[in-house]
Amino acid sequence: MATKLPPVDVVIVGSGWTGGIVAKELAPTGLKVVMFERGRPQDTYPDFAGPQAHDALKYTRRLHMVQDLSQETITFRNSMDQVALPIREHGFYWPGTNVGGSGAHWSGLTWRWLEWEHKMRSGTIAKYGKGIVPEDMNLQDWPVSYDELEPYYDKFEKVCGISGKAGNIKGRKVPGGNPFEAPRQNEYPTPPMTASHMMTLFDKATSNLGYHPFPIPTANCSQDYVNPDGIPLGQCHYCGHCTAYGCEANAKASPHFLMLPLARKNTNFELRANATVVKVNLAADGKRATGVTYVDARGRELEQPADLVILGAFVTGNVHLMLHSGIGRPYDPKTNTGVVGRNYAFQGGGGAFILLDKDVFTNPFMGSGALGSWIDDFNGDNYDFAKAGYIGGGGISLGNNSGDPLTYHPTMPGQPRWGRGWKKAMVDAYQHVSAIGHQGAVMSYRQNYFDLDPTYRDAFGRPLLRLTFDWQENERKLMAAHTAVCERIAAEITGRKQESAGTPRSFGRFNSARYQTTHNTGGVVFGDDPNTSALNKYCQSWDVPNVFVLGACVFPQNAGRNPTGPVGALAFWAADAITKKYLKRPGALV
Repeated sequence: MATKLPPVDVVIVGSGWTGGIVAKELAPTGLKVVMFERGRPQDTYPDFAGPQAHDALKYTRRLHMVQDLSQETITFRNSMDQVALPIREHGFYWPGTNVGGSGAHWSGLTWRWLEWEHKMRSGTIAKYGKGIVPEDMNLQDWPVSYDELEPYYDKFEKVCGISGKAGNIKGRKVPGGNPFEAPRQNEYPTPPMTASHMMTLFDKATSNLGYHPFPIPTANCSQDYVNPDGIPLGQCHYCGHCTAYGCEANAKASPHFLMLPLARKNTNFELRANATVVKVNLAADGKRATGVTYVDARGRELEQPADLVILGAFVTGNVHLMLHSGIGRPYDPKTNTGVVGRNYAFQGGGGAFILLDKDVFTNPFMGSGALGSWIDDFNGDNYDFAKAGYIGGGGISLGNNSGDPLTYHPTMPGQPRWGRGWKKAMVDAYQHVSAIGHQGAVMSYRQNYFDLDPTYRDAFGRPLLRLTFDWQENERKLMAAHTAVCERIAAEITGRKQESAGTPRSFGRFNSARYQTTHNTGGVVFGDDPNTSALNKYCQSWDVPNVFVLGACVFPQNAGRNPTGPVGALAFWAADAITKKYLKRPGALV
């Protein structure tokens, strides 16, 4: 039986971006706040200090900052007629662990989603009519418009010192930026990063083809910067050890140094590491959370009573806690009813290799997690869905990110996969091969969803979360079309036809074993209708108003770009509602 602790005002599950933002915004209230982190404590010093900060075996092979799948995992299947099996190796999702969560090991791409990506259903129907939406597609709008969220996007960018070039300031198009972006009030706080040689080749080729290249907005700081909270960020070293690593220069924005020190200014704030929350406890009527139960490093089960519960874990962690705790009606794909587990989505991909002449060098060991050039010409609703035959788009880009010798082994298609031949092919390719990638939106469907697995349990005795997901025809068409665009750009760079980078995701069934992105969305989506959403516009549970849920799990669909920008903006949006509305009058905000 769990040991009951003295009550506090607020508990926050997770120490990543969302939990960190809420904890920081709550600091001036002086409330008793306890944050739970299942992983270890970590900080820039000593954990990310050189030379161990670049230990590729530790960080990119053994994934030191990613969830331990022997303790918690999910089961996966492609369709309801299959038996789901537990995932025991990291493939398509890398939930962060340790203080800072995924925000400490991310790459740093920080987007504002396009206006259409906040109103995918109404925006699509307004242009093309209802008939374009497939019957099984659960297309839904956000309950928050881009214009409402714009100040919070701006705040997140300034806190993180985002490096980039605006393309649309107050409706005025700005050369060098993204001409398709929605209007913003301000320029990025720091200028774009220095372009690599490969980026200049991509920019020239895409411009020749009539597209509109621009530098990727990134949380890898291009210069020394002090944010509005007075916290300094260092300049990126282009060291090539970014994704899956911590940053020794504090050039990569992370909640562990941007949020938690400010949360600790509240003397009533406490961070408990090595503490896994296993359940949100409810009152007898099921309409109010009474706190959480967690397991500490000694294996003790403890109950922490609280008046307010904030779930800020990774997508799978939040959905699991909601289902296991009985908050909101579980989704039933057969009837398309229920809300928790609904609208899971992933991202598509594809691309093309670029085989360069021997006197052209890519210098892959220099770069950062988000250094690259991008085009949005085929993203969002920037083209005609009716002519294309599918809904949703994707970004096309070329990056200089990491030539880490343990993970970067480029070879061209048709080369040996092992032995002396493979080694020679890799040596030949290392400095002379690059790739153009496509990152595609994925819509939500009634047959893609989360529920609790009836067979397998985690180390804490809970049923594992089960994911059912497969590509649908809409996404297969999208990936095939955009891969062809990548091949066209690659040919423009080299002057000759280039090979496809292979698009296993665009053919056959979805393969969960392969790393693709870790951009999972949905499961606890927000909306205006309690029949199709688990949360209202403030990310507050419709059923249990003293529970708020933050992160990419609230997105009704996935977009063709990274999620952290809107995740951070929505966390500030929700924190604003909590501090200015909820705390003054606890209860449903809608």
